Amino acid sequence: MNILRLFKIANVHFYSVIVRISLYLHIFLLPIIMTRTNTIELMAPAGNFESLQAALNNGADSIYFGVEQLNMRARATMNFTLADLPEITRRCEEKGVRSYLTLNTIIYDHDLSVVKTLINKAKEANITAVIAMDQAVIAYARSVDMEVHISTQINITNIETAKFYAMFADTMVLSRELSLHQVAEITKAIESEEIKGPSGRLLEIEIFGHGALCMAVSGKCYLSLHSNNSSANRGACKQNCRKKYTVIDQDTGFEIEIDNEYMMSPKDLCTLPFLDQIIAAGVKVLKIEGRGRAPEYVAKVIKTYREAIDSIIDGTFNKEKTDFWMSELNKVYNRGFWDGYYLGQKLGEWSDTSGSHATQKKVYIGKGVHYFPKAKVAEFKIDAYDLKIGDQILITGPTTGAEETVVTEMFVNDSKGEHAKKGDLCTLKLPFRVRPSDKLYKIVQTEFAN
Repeated sequence: MNILRLFKIANVHFYSVIVRISLYLHIFLLPIIMTRTNTIELMAPAGNFESLQAALNNGADSIYFGVEQLNMRARATMNFTLADLPEITRRCEEKGVRSYLTLNTIIYDHDLSVVKTLINKAKEANITAVIAMDQAVIAYARSVDMEVHISTQINITNIETAKFYAMFADTMVLSRELSLHQVAEITKAIESEEIKGPSGRLLEIEIFGHGALCMAVSGKCYLSLHSNNSSANRGACKQNCRKKYTVIDQDTGFEIEIDNEYMMSPKDLCTLPFLDQIIAAGVKVLKIEGRGRAPEYVAKVIKTYREAIDSIIDGTFNKEKTDFWMSELNKVYNRGFWDGYYLGQKLGEWSDTSGSHATQKKVYIGKGVHYFPKAKVAEFKIDAYDLKIGDQILITGPTTGAEETVVTEMFVNDSKGEHAKKGDLCTLKLPFRVRPSDKLYKIVQTEFAN
């Protein structure tokens, strides 16, 4: 049994080495002009205006979002409304960022009128594209001449399926279970056969680059539907896979608690250490998962991947930098990291805790009161805990996004001080505007910091 297991492990590592060699050959054989426009599009999640602004402030090339229902985060409180569409477009166009509406759930007959309304309003607001998996959504979006992107829920795993959907879409997300070698074969076929989407440009391939992974094949899971009558494929997943389980022998009643691993909860995907190989594989869009996560998560992950992409462009991408970037990614919510299936890993790596492995967490301190633009000073009301010189702080808000800095000086109740407590009015010198809707947090270390 042990010998067989060792053979399987060795086989996995051998396959991983072959994949790496193939991809490095692809890097040297494929002439790539390293410019920001033709390397890879960095696509950010936006669950609300805080996250949207955080993505825009930190270098996203595009954002994706949901409106109320009929998207894979329909249960989340982090969804926009129809009335928000013009403001989403305004902010994105101001930064030259593309905007994608997710309409990627299973659609029933009673949903069709809502689908048409959403697409019509998105078209009217000049949203760039619709991300879809149901043929009814795809067909209606095309009928009103709206750009379509194919969701990973379609489960595209080969060039022939990609050719079929190229009749409807300019961009498609491949199945999350493919290796990077398989992805590269598809992108090479697109180039050699000149497969184009409705716009007339070459078909673009998108892959998931970072964030939560589901145990199911490309997200198509039925556990939540069976256990809670709450369908994951309708955006209402109860996340059964993130729980701990006990195995019971039905004949004897003997129980075994599954220890050390949450057996259906994969670690988070992270592709940053081999991002150069992803670009060399011909991927055009890198999708960051996380519409249900906090704005500081979006800010940190997008900033880190932006720096990594730009580093590949200018030729300075190296292990020292990737080590630093990985330490940055570890600061925000994660379940631990693994490479996914891209480098030949055949089985998932499972989380050993129910929550986050982040090395930092935020603690609510207070809220914004006023900002003095000439002096660049922000005033806060301290509602909880305390704040001292040297503390690392986070300010979030619908227009501010998520901004981090360190307290170097402060005034407490109109006098220069070093320590503000609950009930105090505290002023800090900040280079960005603070609004009354903004919240002030202190960043502290967690048990995973060491």
